[in-house]
Amino acid sequence: MAETATFTRAQVLAHRRSPAQHLAAEMDRGSGAAVALREVPFLTQTALRAIPDGPAGRALESALGVVLPRRCGEVAKGPDGLEVLWLAPDEFLAVAPDEADSGILATEYADRLAESLGTHRGQVVDVSANRATLELSGPRARSVLDKSVRIDLHPRVFPVGQALVTPLGATPAILWRTGETTWQVLVRSSFATHVTRWLLDGMREYLC
Repeated sequence: MAETATFTRAQVLAHRRSPAQHLAAEMDRGSGAAVALREVPFLTQTALRAIPDGPAGRALESALGVVLPRRCGEVAKGPDGLEVLWLAPDEFLAVAPDEADSGILATEYADRLAESLGTHRGQVVDVSANRATLELSGPRARSVLDKSVRIDLHPRVFPVGQALVTPLGATPAILWRTGETTWQVLVRSSFATHVTRWLLDGMREYLC
């Protein structure tokens, strides 16, 4: 009888391929001191639906260890690198570190949250493989984004820590300002190649 090979979780995770991994060299060549683009792969992302002040919302808050954001654009910070983005009055996105770093499987994380709901009306879905996360940084990052979004990105209107759902060109995206000159762009995985090359094209004039 043939022996069955066994693999550790770390060995399995080492073979993952992120949505924009094949574009890493292009992003490296297209980046410079003024603006740089890279992928932030394998974040644990969980879609949440619940009314914040209702029993489902309170159950999720208890399980997450953070109060759900209440205002448009608000991002709530929780323990162990968790951040929860407001997407709509009853819709949120919980973003946590890569399961390779946290030791908690993305599906396991979602299952725990779903279990916390009990019989309360709400929804928890693991969407980690559903989105690609691109990070645009540098003093000209905002200038690149200004070409493609219809919202005001001035710091008085869009401060560090805010996240909004907005079209980037014609592509639905979540735009998240994570630092003074750093932005994360979350898009569906199927749009990763298009959005990466769209941003690289917008960066070209700042690489002289």
